[in-house]
Amino acid sequence: MAKTPKTTILNPTADEAPGDRKALLNDSLRRRIVSMELAPGAVLDEVSLSEEFGLSRPPVRELMRQLAAEGYIELEPNRPARVAAMGYETLRNFFLAAPLIYVATTHLAAENATRADIERLKATQLRFRAAIAENNTVDRVFYNDQFHHEIGLASGNPYLMPSLRRLLIDHGRLGMTFYRAPVSAEAAEGLETAVIQHDQIIEAIERRDAVGASDLVRAHWDLSRKRMADFVAPQGLDIPLG
Repeated sequence: MAKTPKTTILNPTADEAPGDRKALLNDSLRRRIVSMELAPGAVLDEVSLSEEFGLSRPPVRELMRQLAAEGYIELEPNRPARVAAMGYETLRNFFLAAPLIYVATTHLAAENATRADIERLKATQLRFRAAIAENNTVDRVFYNDQFHHEIGLASGNPYLMPSLRRLLIDHGRLGMTFYRAPVSAEAAEGLETAVIQHDQIIEAIERRDAVGASDLVRAHWDLSRKRMADFVAPQGLDIPLG
């Protein structure tokens, strides 16, 4: 199995303000977790992270609490922070919830998106296209998730966003799992279809077609769900596909 490509993280310098170094740590940890560079269940060494990013312990702890609230890591009393685990129950809940949340956020985005929301969505889609053209697996997964995150923001519903953020963490990690396999002709065709569906979703949101946008994102989910389930679930393990 091919080794997961590592994300490129700029090293913090002494000239950067603590706030900048904290933002850099925040971005680094999110990408390392979603890209599976930090595996599910891996221990996060607070001291090492403080030294790597030139930060004192309090801002690192504060960031850890924020990441735990979003579902990236797990914090327990008297135990070191760990990357959020992935197991059977995680996969089961993911496949049950994903279509519900993607359809709900996309439907609402078509009703509520502003011009600025749509422009951000288009900019993310350009980055997604570039990642595919460059065969950059990490960026491909990251910008696919960012695309759906932007849709969630455009939905304008604060009740859905925490669930969407949590969903996207594991969608990204599952994506990194099955994208490690060699890209077959069928997979390449699927990626091209995904790009086209993204464009169609943007168009539906832009013309305020909530029903059409919902149908498109449901088809978009169907495109990837079966391959993900086949790749990560051992034969005979019953995981509902949603």
